[in-house]
Amino acid sequence: MSITGNREYKSDVFSLLMQTPEYALEVYNALNNTHYDNPEDIYVKKLESSFSLSIRNDASFIIDSYFNLYEHQSSYCPNMPLRNLVYFSDLIRDLIKDMDWFERTLVKIPTPHFVVFYNGIEPRPDVEIMYLSSAFMQPTDEPELELKCTTYNINTNHNKNLLEKSPVLKGYMIFIDKVRQYIKNDVPLKQSIEQAIQYCIQNHILEEFFRKRKAEVTKIMTLDFTFERRLELTKRDAMEKGRNEGLLQGRTEERNQSLGAWITSLKEFLTTPEEILARIVKNPNYSDVTLEDVKRYF
Repeated sequence: MSITGNREYKSDVFSLLMQTPEYALEVYNALNNTHYDNPEDIYVKKLESSFSLSIRNDASFIIDSYFNLYEHQSSYCPNMPLRNLVYFSDLIRDLIKDMDWFERTLVKIPTPHFVVFYNGIEPRPDVEIMYLSSAFMQPTDEPELELKCTTYNINTNHNKNLLEKSPVLKGYMIFIDKVRQYIKNDVPLKQSIEQAIQYCIQNHILEEFFRKRKAEVTKIMTLDFTFERRLELTKRDAMEKGRNEGLLQGRTEERNQSLGAWITSLKEFLTTPEEILARIVKNPNYSDVTLEDVKRYF
């Protein structure tokens, strides 16, 4: 079974990897200590294009009556339980649309399982569990609605057992680490990505994936790392200004400068404000950006 979807709006290389059933199955087995060996056991579920592009999740699939929602984050986001609630609601609504919700027989649904894979540069623990109830304005010891989301840090020296059980996750992080290494050595961004891809191919690390999707991976990584690097630079500038002009003003300038720089870089690859907005709102720090904000740079 091939995993389909509008790749134009995929957020990162992790999303591309999870489009391959064999890879998704391997990651599932590594997380759950299972031994499924038939990718046809996976039933893939994607949000239809009619839904908001800002709530498109990275990977959703059903296996053995478990509904798995996987997300990748390169920056820490405490709102993942809320985002997963939205993802799951839209996905399950489509799954049960032909069922009779009002009959006396109980309508059964797959058991949901929410996982985030984190590989940002901000230090985080190996495993974090986040709860939807943490966002409630009125705290309660007995929430009537709850969602638990488990985040795994897949950076080097974190969750080594998990990475050893999953060559897909391990290979993905080898690739990311290589890109970061080349960038630190002052190799130009695109060249760093291409060298990291070539390293993986030569060392048989996700070799087939990188051979087939080299151009797509290069484009996505260029967008992601361009933003990350510009964000880091503007953050330093804003922090310096914040010391002289006040922290709040510094944060505002940091955000505006980062947004402008990001939109400018995206215009090299995407042609319309709508496409750029769909890309930007995937980042939790910019989820409130509007189409009018983007159009100011056109």
